[in-house]
Amino acid sequence: MRALAINDISCVGKCSLTVALPVISACGVTCDILPTALLSTHTGGFTGYTFLGLDDEMKKIADHWETLGLKYDLIYSGYLGSRAQIAFVKEMKRRFLKQGGVFVVDPVLGDNFTFYKGFDAAFAEEMLSLCGEADYILPNETESYLLTGTKDFSAALKKLAAVCPHPVITGAQTEAGYFIYYQDGEARRLPIPRVEGSFHGAGDVFASAFCGCLLRGLSVEKALSLSADFCYRAILRTQKEVPDRKYGLNYEREILGFLQALEASV
Repeated sequence: MRALAINDISCVGKCSLTVALPVISACGVTCDILPTALLSTHTGGFTGYTFLGLDDEMKKIADHWETLGLKYDLIYSGYLGSRAQIAFVKEMKRRFLKQGGVFVVDPVLGDNFTFYKGFDAAFAEEMLSLCGEADYILPNETESYLLTGTKDFSAALKKLAAVCPHPVITGAQTEAGYFIYYQDGEARRLPIPRVEGSFHGAGDVFASAFCGCLLRGLSVEKALSLSADFCYRAILRTQKEVPDRKYGLNYEREILGFLQALEASV
């Protein structure tokens, strides 16, 4: 099995490709990467960070890969810094995803019901069009709102299911935490323990584990359950051991248990 992760490289603050590469690889899957941007740190809590967009280099990399005949069982896209990059990811899917392969989109747009810096409604419309080409999309509660215009999770899921066959809204919060997802023509909920606070990189840990589980042949329900449990345990450890949360989850200390559960489920 071979996966391609398309995301940024934030050199400090565990997220994006510095999470996707080790987690997907640990699942027993070859993981190649296509960086969309290079940052000194991620943008959540750090100031004075550097940013270098890699649009031109992405095209050169893809052209070289085509000469190698590379094809992927799964392509997973995360942070995309421009509408041009969204269009390019669509092209990457057409050029490099195997027949019958899986396309997973984490539509990175915002948090706390607001856009990240540099994104707006027009960008969200472009991202929604990319979601229309995906087999699975993994928006958080904010991104489900920005994509659909509604904060009602059930209504948002219904709108997303009209675009993508398997939408998953991660971390939906009411009186209890849950994931809400669409499977076999109906909305389903996966209860998860609720942890107060913000934990940078948690979504990337979850999405990467989910991709690894899918590639190892797990059902959607089992992939969601194992990935959510892994992420939850990493958050609990981070609460206890990481004074400054912007440096990311201490997921490394919890990955053994996740991999053992994965191997037992295959």
